[in-house]
Amino acid sequence: MATRGDRDRFERGPAARDEDALTRPRSVSEMQKIKAQIHHQLLNRINLNLIEQLDHESVRRQIAEVVHQLFDELSVPLNAEERRRMAAEIQDEILGLGPLEPLLADSSLSDILVNTYRQVYVERRGVLEKASATFQSDDHLMRIIDKIATSVGRRVDESSPMVDARLADGSRVNAIIPPIAVDGPILSIRKFSVDPYLMSDLEGFKSLSPAMAEFLAAAVRARMNIMITGGTGSGKTTLLNAMSGYIPHTERIITIEDSAELQLQQPHVVRLETRPPNIEGRGEITQRELVKNALRMRPDRIIVGEVRGAEALDMLQAMNTGHDGSLTTIHANGPRDGLTRLEHMVGISGVTIPALVVRQQIAAALNLLVDVERLVDGRRVITSIQELTGMEENVVNMQEIFNFERKTVDTHGHVVGAFRATGIRPIMLKRFRERGIALDDELFNPETVYE
Repeated sequence: MATRGDRDRFERGPAARDEDALTRPRSVSEMQKIKAQIHHQLLNRINLNLIEQLDHESVRRQIAEVVHQLFDELSVPLNAEERRRMAAEIQDEILGLGPLEPLLADSSLSDILVNTYRQVYVERRGVLEKASATFQSDDHLMRIIDKIATSVGRRVDESSPMVDARLADGSRVNAIIPPIAVDGPILSIRKFSVDPYLMSDLEGFKSLSPAMAEFLAAAVRARMNIMITGGTGSGKTTLLNAMSGYIPHTERIITIEDSAELQLQQPHVVRLETRPPNIEGRGEITQRELVKNALRMRPDRIIVGEVRGAEALDMLQAMNTGHDGSLTTIHANGPRDGLTRLEHMVGISGVTIPALVVRQQIAAALNLLVDVERLVDGRRVITSIQELTGMEENVVNMQEIFNFERKTVDTHGHVVGAFRATGIRPIMLKRFRERGIALDDELFNPETVYE
């Protein structure tokens, strides 16, 4: 039986029915079908080789013109807003990373997590939430992953189903595909700010106290060897970037990373990046080889983005042979655990060294351990700054200079705590004074609390 609405549309004629087609909401599957049709027709009309020779804005403008012509020719039942949005999506498909482009442009996001084509999550201010972005299929997602990998000379296929890469802005990318990923391709992007955070920004986020920031700045200027410890996503690389801002612009810095992501602001920076083996299993360049080579390049500072293997031995030897002022990070649950992991990494270098000798090298090479942690509310904070003071029997001694004391969690789920000094005056203050760096004794007053 016809409804009153059906009778009205019939009586109003074809024009009214066309208007209804434009105003009714379309399902995601309908939009995807229309988009695929327009995309296919567009590829038949444009010269992909010519795209690479033109500037980005000109190409976007010309693609938009062709897309709108196709809308008219194919009588696509979309309203003006839907046409505008679909044209932008097609531009992103041709020139960028498709559905990821709006997420990459959103400065409030820190992570983009694609769990097969069906599901996309993002992290915003430390909290995970589901995103509206969608992919058409696993093949669509695979094309995006392949585009990212090939842009930095990496490959991802069944014989090499895992890849670490980076985007043009330095954002870190990890992809893993079937058969390793059972349900379909998985893509994880750790975004980096276009303008890297400064120490003053971290103070504003209450990631550390002003006293801690001043002390770390002095330690970098005084050429202390510093290792940052923390778990995944705790903010190690962000802190390393912020601390590197205190390196004088007159120094030559060499960075060594698995996937180049550091954003140093100094003018004299040499960036080195590892290379995976090719399809024949040859041509691999490891971090250990890069550390060895960096020593021949007249560095003032060596920054290892993350120490994770046999390069630990070469890094310690560099720190012990006049290359002071080095910075690095390590995955660990805390400062003491970081030293244990470092010792184990030296053990896998293939060089037989007694454990006591390794610990002596660690105690002599490192001056400062900085531990960072992501709290349950998503905030990243420096939880401890510890100074290495030497060996006592077969144990590396440390003393804590600053810490973050957690008290409770408020009704909004925010962690309540305070930064404070322990009251211990660091031994390295003598070296600070030798380099003309003076710190106020009030920095180490345990009565001063920063909440």
